[in-house]
Amino acid sequence: MEALRATYGEASSDSDSEASSPPTLSTKSKTQTEQTLSSPLPPPPLSLLDPPNALGSLDYLQTGQPSRVRSFPHVEGNYALHVYIPVYIPSTSKKEIGKFLKRVATFVPGLHVVDIDVPLNILCKEEDKLEQVALGREFHISLGRTVPIRVHQIDSIVTILRQKLQFQKRYWIDFNKWEVFVNDDHTRSFLSLEVIRGGLAEITKQIEGVNEVYKLHNLPEFYKDPRPHISLAWALGDLSVPLKQVVKEETRTSSFGGSLQNCICTSKFGGIECKIDKEPAVRSLSTTVHFSLHVANMCVPCDHTTCIFPKCLPLGLITLVIVLYCFLVEKALPPISVTWPPLTF
Repeated sequence: MEALRATYGEASSDSDSEASSPPTLSTKSKTQTEQTLSSPLPPPPLSLLDPPNALGSLDYLQTGQPSRVRSFPHVEGNYALHVYIPVYIPSTSKKEIGKFLKRVATFVPGLHVVDIDVPLNILCKEEDKLEQVALGREFHISLGRTVPIRVHQIDSIVTILRQKLQFQKRYWIDFNKWEVFVNDDHTRSFLSLEVIRGGLAEITKQIEGVNEVYKLHNLPEFYKDPRPHISLAWALGDLSVPLKQVVKEETRTSSFGGSLQNCICTSKFGGIECKIDKEPAVRSLSTTVHFSLHVANMCVPCDHTTCIFPKCLPLGLITLVIVLYCFLVEKALPPISVTWPPLTF
């Protein structure tokens, strides 16, 4: 960027040209050179001078806006570990969820969209942007705390996580309840969708598997009574009391109803992801060690980079191939006869 600005002329380039002594030129060539240098270059495209904005042309980001800070400080040589289930809100549920968020934002103006830190009340001005930016992204159900680890622990953690979580089947995750959560140090409040029924048993079992891996590496385990959820918005400070009152009132009058039997949205479990970042989330650049455990109906999960089976063949097909291979080998090889020498005394 600096090179681009310098190419189109700035004070620094002028001072550099004045400091150097140009070679002696003839009068005619000198005049032509001065005319060439004095003619201004066309202005560069504005898109090259401004950083790209993934949120479109709207001015969402405001100066002085609070940013999220990880709960532990960055230490040189530490990596941040996060194990989670990626979740996407289906398009059929976005409209009703967007209406609910819009009503809550009118009573709690300090809410921001999770991860991208955009004020929710700004997005509420345009329904399409609300569904696209606030609800059209990847959410996550945490299976363990986000904790710092050392570089020598990475291989061991990743290997054991694969062993513990590799055999998974697809299931449906039902989000039945709007809930408010507060982080451990009471600096953030979160508006979330909680899993009450469908998928709760499966997620709880996966959390137990992650806890075992954490315990082996002396890492802090997850909460004793886990409440799986996805967070859609956050606010500074502990706003649990007023936010819960608003959520309770809006839930009663909304189409979701106050019963936990009603499902707000449903998502299909498709895998577990482990993300290991070298830098904190507040840094713009990071080195990431990432692997996914994708599952399918009766599928043999594997590390696709080293697996001998192409893209997780079905379990029945793999078994059939192995049995057929053993049968052919047995037929192809002649019987082995062993003749022992006579015993002499």
